[in-house]
Amino acid sequence: MSKKGAKVEEKVYFGRPKNNVTIGLVGLPNVGKSSTFNLLGKLQVPAENYPFCTIDPAVTSVVVPDERFDHLVNLWKPAKEIQAVLAVTDIAGLVKGAAEGKGLGNEFLSNISAVDAIYHVVRKFPGKKVEHVEGDIDPCRDLAIIRAELQKKDLVRVKMALEAEKKKVRSRKPTKVEEMQFGALQKAIDYLDAGKDVRFGEWQAKEIYFLNQFNLLTAKPVVYLVNMGSKAYKEGKKAGKKITAWVAENCPGEPIIAYSAKYESALLKVDDDKKKKLAKKGIGSMIPEIIWAGYRALNLIHFFTTGKDEVRAWSIRKGLKAPQAAGVIHGDFEKFFRAADTYSFDALKEHGDEKAVKEAGKLRTQGKEYVVSDGDIMFFHHTAGGAKKK
Repeated sequence: MSKKGAKVEEKVYFGRPKNNVTIGLVGLPNVGKSSTFNLLGKLQVPAENYPFCTIDPAVTSVVVPDERFDHLVNLWKPAKEIQAVLAVTDIAGLVKGAAEGKGLGNEFLSNISAVDAIYHVVRKFPGKKVEHVEGDIDPCRDLAIIRAELQKKDLVRVKMALEAEKKKVRSRKPTKVEEMQFGALQKAIDYLDAGKDVRFGEWQAKEIYFLNQFNLLTAKPVVYLVNMGSKAYKEGKKAGKKITAWVAENCPGEPIIAYSAKYESALLKVDDDKKKKLAKKGIGSMIPEIIWAGYRALNLIHFFTTGKDEVRAWSIRKGLKAPQAAGVIHGDFEKFFRAADTYSFDALKEHGDEKAVKEAGKLRTQGKEYVVSDGDIMFFHHTAGGAKKK
């Protein structure tokens, strides 16, 4: 336990410190990435049965389903409603040897570098009509291939970075900051040489700040999507012990979601009543869960702004303070921030409406140090443009 009044080190995450973040669908060819992408965004990108059919990554914005948002819309009945979205990129299939350029590997690994988190799609569905690039179905082998290629690419990058950093101090003694940087890079090399992903290392905040500039592939959080056959999914089968054990051993704590792209495609043609019945049987759509898992992997939360004109969900990175949240709406709101009237969605649900929330003393005026919580409903006071509040 820390001493009273002692400064607590701020939690620092790997990744780019911005709100406009994306998650990429990654995996071997013909595992169902493009089919899954089509389901997520209902945007038809090529999904033919041949390797590398997706050459240029396609991007779509996927609505994040949220019952809280639906409740606010029903309450306010606004003229305009804007939900939170998740940006998803479809990246062409990697193959063994991608880190050395095989199968357009360098280009595809560069596309992975551009996203902030990964949906790792692995194939468990059978079928000779859809050829597997490795010849047979072995999900754990496929998981290991992708992981190894990402590690190889990172290893090359950090070794080059360490060499470049050391060149700068050949004629002088390195500073304490430079020594920390050398140590961070060497630690990354040691982890990767041992077959471990960077994100599972033990790091100090200053090391993460430094390493973030290299945008390492194995620093990105991963959600594992196990694409099984329609029959297996309807029978209630899950990812399986082997896949679960592989993830637990190599990537502990990261989510695994079993689904069937083929079954999900069939669900699109089913009416809402039947969908509800199937969900009660435990064989409903997994798309909402997949979307939320990606949203959480990106360390995103959202706050709401409400009114008769508009109800809107605003996505921000977890841990942001009120002025930075205001800045997502408009840069001047952050610059000229004064305060934020804030109450939780739970308080609104409990008391019924904003007036009752105020009467119950659950609406608070928060200052610059307030850390925004998921589901906060906020009204920002600022002096931008001479305004007193917004």
